[in-house]
Amino acid sequence: MQQERSPFQQLAELLKDKPAGQTPIDLTLGEPKHAMPSFIQPTIDGNSAEFRRYPPMRGTDEFRAAVANWIDKRYQTGSLISAEKHILPLNGTREGLFHAAIGARDWARSVQGKDTSNPVILLPNPFYHTYASGAHAIGAEAVYLNGTAKTNFLPDLDDLAKQEELLGRTIAFYFASPANPQGSVASKEVWQKLIALARKHHFMIFADECYSEIYRDTPPVGILQACEGNISNIVTFHSLSKRSNLAGLRCGFAAGDADFLTNWTKYRNMAAPQVPLPLLAAATKAYGDEAHVIENRRLYNEKYAAAEQILGSNFDYQTPQGGFFLWLDISAFGTDVEVALKLWSEQGVKVIPGSFLARKDRQGINPGLGFVRLALVGPLDETSKALERLKLCLAGS
Repeated sequence: MQQERSPFQQLAELLKDKPAGQTPIDLTLGEPKHAMPSFIQPTIDGNSAEFRRYPPMRGTDEFRAAVANWIDKRYQTGSLISAEKHILPLNGTREGLFHAAIGARDWARSVQGKDTSNPVILLPNPFYHTYASGAHAIGAEAVYLNGTAKTNFLPDLDDLAKQEELLGRTIAFYFASPANPQGSVASKEVWQKLIALARKHHFMIFADECYSEIYRDTPPVGILQACEGNISNIVTFHSLSKRSNLAGLRCGFAAGDADFLTNWTKYRNMAAPQVPLPLLAAATKAYGDEAHVIENRRLYNEKYAAAEQILGSNFDYQTPQGGFFLWLDISAFGTDVEVALKLWSEQGVKVIPGSFLARKDRQGINPGLGFVRLALVGPLDETSKALERLKLCLAGS
């Protein structure tokens, strides 16, 4: 099995030369640059003595209670998710999503009649490369399911349902909503279609909902709302990185199927990283506060409004439902690699070619071709300047 390469490694090899003239603006990394909540540093400082202790894998009662309360308020789940049985802290969702593949392999081996001799992990395409790394780690076949405009940039579940042999070997499906990088949001009906497939064919759903709180107007429906009180075969992953501008805190959570989480915790106690106690205290505060999240959305939506004004008449531009990326169709101006090189060399604007974020599917199609990804994470003036340069470079006005 071939090891995946990071899209950022590929980009570094592509853009070796410095741009001429312009001050560079980097729109590649999805690292929030808005202010972190003011209570974070005092909370960490006030709990700093706890750095001398080994943190428990399951975190603190206070953290799990705060997460359970947040889930109920956000998704109106009632008593579906309990702090004691259904929640685990993660040292950032990246590690959780990676280690989840190992948990899926172990879980699938316990399912009566499930063929695990040649396991498959399903991925959206484009995809977060940690998903593929998880598949690589357990020797599973990564199968890429293209998201295109025809399917609202989400995997085509109706087509997937016809592939009985593939589904019979599937042990897990990483499914992101809002999608990264396209920003599409799964409806309740899409979630329920996915849940039905998982239960029929006995695989886990790893719902990556890390962008759930970055949306334009309407909160995205979550998988816990769609499951109608039954969380078997479901684990959802959430993060403070995007919601609260705390990428460096490295704290998120997994919530869902209690049997899966119980067995996964046994593995995690031997191999996975814990979250330090002062950081758990800060995360507990963050999940108890919505004011900073509302302000965060406002700042992102300002930048999307600017993008509409700057790009709308020159590009086939549509504001995404969620997330903080632009998935821009630049096929009229050249290939995605050509456009990325041109923007960098002529205007100092760094973007990622869409093909670097995707892979060829079983039919040899890379759905990222003809797109570039822009992360709208910087200040409004810097973002607007980058978009103006992009328009000047490609559309000439």
